[in-house]
Amino acid sequence: MAELHASVVGAGLAGCEAAWQLARQGIHVTLTEMKPAKMTPAHHSARFAELVCSNSLRSDRLTNAVGLLKEEMRLCGSLIMAAADQARVPAGGALAVDRDRFSGYITEAVRRHPLIDIAEGEATAIPDGPVVIATGPLTSEAMAAAIAALPGLKTLNFYDAAAPIVHAESLNMDRIFRQSRYDRGDDYLNCPMTEAEYNAFVDALLAAETADVHGFEEKSVFEGCMPVESMARRGRMVLAFGPMKPVGLKDPRTGKEAYAVAQLRQDNDAGTLYNIVGFQTRLKWPEQKRVFGMIPGLENAVYARYGVMHRNTFLHSPGFLNAHFEMLSRPQCYFAGQMTGVEGYVESAASGLVCGLSLGRDLRGLGTVELPGITALGAMGRYVSTENKSFQPMNCSFGLIDGLVVDKQHKKIRNKQQRYEVISERSLSFMRDWVREMGLSGETSC
Repeated sequence: MAELHASVVGAGLAGCEAAWQLARQGIHVTLTEMKPAKMTPAHHSARFAELVCSNSLRSDRLTNAVGLLKEEMRLCGSLIMAAADQARVPAGGALAVDRDRFSGYITEAVRRHPLIDIAEGEATAIPDGPVVIATGPLTSEAMAAAIAALPGLKTLNFYDAAAPIVHAESLNMDRIFRQSRYDRGDDYLNCPMTEAEYNAFVDALLAAETADVHGFEEKSVFEGCMPVESMARRGRMVLAFGPMKPVGLKDPRTGKEAYAVAQLRQDNDAGTLYNIVGFQTRLKWPEQKRVFGMIPGLENAVYARYGVMHRNTFLHSPGFLNAHFEMLSRPQCYFAGQMTGVEGYVESAASGLVCGLSLGRDLRGLGTVELPGITALGAMGRYVSTENKSFQPMNCSFGLIDGLVVDKQHKKIRNKQQRYEVISERSLSFMRDWVREMGLSGETSC
């Protein structure tokens, strides 16, 4: 029997997951990655699956859709989830990771796999034959041009921003208290602000000088990565009701909630680095030091990385891709990751998982992967493949998953959290059966 082979272009989260799922099925994979020979403005490491923005993979609870998505991926034997669970750092109800340990785990696993060959260098054209394109939102100009030339495709752009990271030893802990919201542990550092401090901070933020980003428009920024200064322009209290909301946090020194709170989340396993949660920005670097230094506790903060902003590219996937991310006009040519219009680390990896499983099954003559909308994986694929004139990047949410208004006794579920739990239970019950039928193992051996 001839050896089965597929190509994967791009060794980010989606590409590594796709390559891993293909190799697990006995498919020989050539994985092409342009780093380290060619880097993008957002990348700093030669490792695969580098996290360029936050180190958080968001909620790990089943009452949150991305928590459900993670659990579905674990059932399918996801490499990305195995790495995330191994590299976990404290983050309350969220799953946050040590960046280096996370990407190091994935890099080693992929490089060691006997069926995955690494081709270093930039891919400037779409390979012939079975392929997964996972070049990411910062696809090189040559590959972007090759993709844009595909028939029936409309390419859209938006802008993404990363939050600053500070050294823990430079923080003024006399002004900071440790606590997670709603008494869910003590994984976050909190910088409480009075009304006067908050207003002075907002005034300085609004007056601060921003870096020029070619072609930047406020309307072209994805809501989930809105720069903090852009949020402030929407209204004086937007930050206090957004990333700086004090709800669920009581300062032990006063016994009360502060007027506003800036939170810091651990960014590495050693706890020596923290990122400022929700503070994506395009402020010039000296302005970041000056303005963010007005936050109590950050007066003398030393920055390991300032916030940055970069252009992201995504496809108009409806009418171009089907629900398992395969081109409608070219069978066995798949696209994975954020460029498909899914938004977020977990969603990107999940699309790679679906691509790898589907293409692998197709090559083995078993048909492609078809998952229903009662699952987060299936709902996500349905979103990117359903016609939508105003198609925009989307995080996984319960709004995408088929709803459920009654329980097993046909009683209406009025409580939202209970309804989400039932939806998650329904999905995971289906996925456990599906994984057994597909002959998949939830274990990821590296």
